Amino acid sequence: MTDFLSTSLRLSIPIIFAAVGGVISERSGVFNIALEGCILGGAFGAAVGAYLTGTPFGGLFFGLAVASFAGIILAALAVGLAINQLVAGIAINILMIGLTSYLARLILGADATSTLPGFSPIAIPLLSSIPILGKVLFTQDLLTYLMYLLVPLTWWVIYRTPWGLNLRAIGDYPVAADSAGISVSRVRLYAVLISCAMAGLGGCYLVLSQVFVFTENMSAGKGFIALAALILGRWNPIGALLACLFFGMSDALQLRLQFGSPDVPYQLFSMVPYIASFLALVIFAGKVRPPAAIGIKYERGGK
Repeated sequence: MTDFLSTSLRLSIPIIFAAVGGVISERSGVFNIALEGCILGGAFGAAVGAYLTGTPFGGLFFGLAVASFAGIILAALAVGLAINQLVAGIAINILMIGLTSYLARLILGADATSTLPGFSPIAIPLLSSIPILGKVLFTQDLLTYLMYLLVPLTWWVIYRTPWGLNLRAIGDYPVAADSAGISVSRVRLYAVLISCAMAGLGGCYLVLSQVFVFTENMSAGKGFIALAALILGRWNPIGALLACLFFGMSDALQLRLQFGSPDVPYQLFSMVPYIASFLALVIFAGKVRPPAAIGIKYERGGK
């Protein structure tokens, strides 16, 4: 049970970073389908940074930089130029797939399959001694502990601060928010940048804490699962966290099924997390209410 829960948590963390980041962007009214590309960009940057500097902190810096670069492009297209948000997000995903594949071969070359420096698990005294949950929750690496902080912090910012109130107002009633003197474009710009940077942390986790190597297209649909999670979580960071944990458990389950049934083609079991996300959306998505202005461009009154 402990191993299953630990695996579920580890598989959930990249999705959690992306989903919680997506909540911020979509609460402002910007539909961020580029989470997939930001995860991939973060993973690539983390690999290159760790390779060039020899430290995971260098990888973390580069990973955030690449994901933020993707965020700047998305913000320029979706907010600055008011291009269709879905089209802009797809463009970012395509750009990141091609760019990371080419640059990884160019920079990493023959060392692409070499193990990269990463973050080691840190056991928190006393808390790590708690039966079952201690090993699962408190014998983790630095990025996992960062996730523990970011999720409640994001909830607090959205629901307990003036900036969060402005964010939610813009996502629901941008005309009224603009009339009240709130800069719609500026808040959306910051929301998109923060969203993409947090998704990039998910990519950093993949390389620096999970597999310690970069492979082409290693995001493998995690950004789209994160989109499903934030919808199921009703655009609430805590709800998104719970949905991500559910998807992480389904992913851990398919790994167990693979090892337990070696004669069955593994591709059948690999479908489990995607089927779980599809069924969850079919069953529950009709009962949620998204921000009223999500995906709708707003050009008047930006400051």
